[in-house]
Amino acid sequence: MTAPLIDPFQRPISYLRVSVTDRCDFRCVYCMSENMSFLPKKELLTLEELDRMCSTFIRLGVEKLRITGGEPLVRRGIMEFFRSMTRHLESGALRELTLTTNGSQLVKYADDLAAAGVRRVNMSLDTLDEDKFAKVTRWGRLPQVLKGIDAAQRAGMRVKLNAVAVKGFNEDELLTMTEWCAQRDMDLTWIEVMPMGEDISGDFRLDQYWKLTDLRAQLAQHYTLTDLPESTGGPARYVRLEETGQKIGFITPLSHNFCESCNRVRLTCTGELYMCLGQEDMADLRAPLRNNPDSDAPLEDAIRQAINLKPKGHDFDYSRQKVDGTMTRHMSHTGG
Repeated sequence: MTAPLIDPFQRPISYLRVSVTDRCDFRCVYCMSENMSFLPKKELLTLEELDRMCSTFIRLGVEKLRITGGEPLVRRGIMEFFRSMTRHLESGALRELTLTTNGSQLVKYADDLAAAGVRRVNMSLDTLDEDKFAKVTRWGRLPQVLKGIDAAQRAGMRVKLNAVAVKGFNEDELLTMTEWCAQRDMDLTWIEVMPMGEDISGDFRLDQYWKLTDLRAQLAQHYTLTDLPESTGGPARYVRLEETGQKIGFITPLSHNFCESCNRVRLTCTGELYMCLGQEDMADLRAPLRNNPDSDAPLEDAIRQAINLKPKGHDFDYSRQKVDGTMTRHMSHTGG
C-alpha cells in the first residue's frame, strides 16, 4: 500500500484544495484587482491533467478534495472534471468532494453538482445589502447569488456561507446575517481578512481588520455560545448558538492562527503546490506531470518532496501595527 503523506511535523496531509481557474466573474476587493491580467490557456492544467493530478493525491491518502478558483464554475467543461472525480467517491478512496463558489453559476450547475456527489458547498457572501455587495464584489449582483443558494438547497446540498469580516463594512450586519442563515438552516463562518495581494494590503488591511475575538464577543451578547470540538477538515473553530442550533465558525489566521493542525495543501491551476497559504514557497508539479505522460512515479516523488518542505506555520502578523508576512500574490492565484 502506498505510504501516506506525512509532513515534517507529523501532520498527515489528507485535504487538497485545487484551483481550476484564476478567472472569476466577480472582482472582490480583498481577492483581485479590478483590472486583472489572467493566465494564458496553455499554462493552465487541462481537465485531463487535473484529473491525473488529483487522482495521484487521492492515491497518496488525500480524502477531501475542495475545488476552488477564481470562480471554479466559470471554467469551461468543469462538470466533466466533477463527474470524473465521482469514481473516487464511489470507490471510497475519496471521502468528500466539495467546492467554494461565489454562487453566481449555481442556478445553472446545482443539479449536476449534486448528481456528481457534491453534498456541501461553501459560498462566499459578505453582505446581504445589495449596494454593499456591488461595492465589495465590483461586478457582482446579489439577486443572482441568492437564487444560486436557493438552487443549491433545492438540489439537496448543504450550504455554508463564508463571510470576510471587514471593519466598517459588515459589522452592522452581524446579527442580520446570523438570523438570516438560521432561518434558512445554514451555518456561517467568519474569516479574518488576510494580507494577500500587493495592491490590496497595507493600510486597507489595517483599517479594515475586524478581530474575530471582538466579533465573537458581540455574538455572545445576544446568543448562548457553546464551543464545539468538531472540525470539517478546514481551519475553522466552531461554536453552536443554542437559541438557533446553527454552527458559527471562526477562521483566525491573525488573532489565533490554526497552523498546529494544518492537514492541507493548495494546488494552483498551473500546477504549483503551495504547502502554506501564508508562505511563498511552492513546488512545480506541472513539469513532472507533463514530462512523464506514461508514469506517475516522478509526480509522486515531487509531491513527497514538496510535503517534506511544508512549514510549521505562516507569518501573518498585525500586532505591530504593520502587516508582516504579507503575500504579494492574490488570493485568487492560490485558490482561496
